[in-house]
Amino acid sequence: MRIIVLVTSFNRRVKTLECLRHVQAAALWAGVAPEGVLVDDGSTDGTGDAVEAAFPWVTVVHSSGNLFWNRGMHMAMAHAMRHAPANAYVWLNDDTNLDLHALAVLMQTADALPAKYGRTGLVVGSTRDPVTGELTYGGSVSVSKVRRFAYRKVFDAQHPVPCQAINGNVVLIPAAVAMDLVNLDPLFEHAMGDTDYGLRALQRQWPVVVAPGFVGTCSKNPVAGSFQDPALGRAARFRHILSRKGLPPRSWAHFCRRHGGFHWTFLFAWPYLRVLFAKSPRGQR
Repeated sequence: MRIIVLVTSFNRRVKTLECLRHVQAAALWAGVAPEGVLVDDGSTDGTGDAVEAAFPWVTVVHSSGNLFWNRGMHMAMAHAMRHAPANAYVWLNDDTNLDLHALAVLMQTADALPAKYGRTGLVVGSTRDPVTGELTYGGSVSVSKVRRFAYRKVFDAQHPVPCQAINGNVVLIPAAVAMDLVNLDPLFEHAMGDTDYGLRALQRQWPVVVAPGFVGTCSKNPVAGSFQDPALGRAARFRHILSRKGLPPRSWAHFCRRHGGFHWTFLFAWPYLRVLFAKSPRGQR
């Protein structure tokens, strides 16, 4: 069994090294040789060199510093599929630390899918906050047909559960799925590519499930300083929503057109309108 872990990083040397230490331990626990591809997206803190020195099983691919998450992971996956075909690939955020049993659980869950669904599929891992233990990332389902991009997380401590939307923090992708879907869509700049990948998998009749229990720790990204931050003025929030880490219009339109159905234009406009017409804190615009 050959599993290749895919990571992209920018100036997070300490977190990336810690993440890969947990990968190595989890691989040994699962009885597989640790293998990985890291896209070092122009780091100036020595991330790439430190990884090469500490983990010779990781292939480091250097880039210019303009990829962000989705395009960095696209490059990592393309490199792995071209140079090191595997039985499965694992997306992993560099701020996620796998539990010792994580890879074994992901593999066992994928192996059990054909008996229930007739074929393998995507297996999403749930993460918890390292301090509170609360669920942070994993798989979700849509709350309604009208609000189809509004999701709630699903989780079961004992059994796999089907989901629709996925967070790319921890995802196992069997080779058959990877060959069919090809890769993350590089039109997406930072976010949305992981959700798009999961929805495309479902459209192609691949099962998408959340593995039982937690597979690691990852703190939730803070709302402060983002377009969702109610403490910011309307103008600042609108600048953030248009940025690459918000909902850049080209990427968001592509996502809505592909997955939004007949009322995709309304779904596209709605988050921008919410920011434009939201109340600003006193004294701010």
